[in-house]
Amino acid sequence: MNELKFELYRLGTEGYCCSQIMMKLALDMEEIENDDLIRVMNGLCNGIGGNQKTCGVLTGGIGVLGLYAGKGKAREYTKDNFGTMVKAYMDWFEERFESTECLDLIGVYRFTDENNQAYPVKCGDTLLESFEKVVEILQENGYTFGNREQ
Repeated sequence: MNELKFELYRLGTEGYCCSQIMMKLALDMEEIENDDLIRVMNGLCNGIGGNQKTCGVLTGGIGVLGLYAGKGKAREYTKDNFGTMVKAYMDWFEERFESTECLDLIGVYRFTDENNQAYPVKCGDTLLESFEKVVEILQENGYTFGNREQ
């Protein structure tokens, strides 16, 4: 089993949702822990707040792009290529998976148990392909994935 697949599986079985997994993978690549950021990503779980709307893999990927190119400080600006990268990821995601909605992608209307996090296992291929796409987009735009200190 490839290392990234194993890591996706491990994070899913530890109860992280898709948006959290996308961000946790990025932070782990940098060997950074940021529990607060992972908690924030929890609000995007189950299709944003559990409403089965926009997929957490999509929003988590956008969050990773923002980690590299978004505004973070008062005297800082969003990088010029941030919007282009987000659009490229969103367009690719919708074309590849034929939807951006959690409901369409995993076919579950409502989660019966709020702590049921088994669905990331079902989303494993989507997570894997999407994370690799985010890394590719960042690299194509001159970022060194795993190192934001440039």
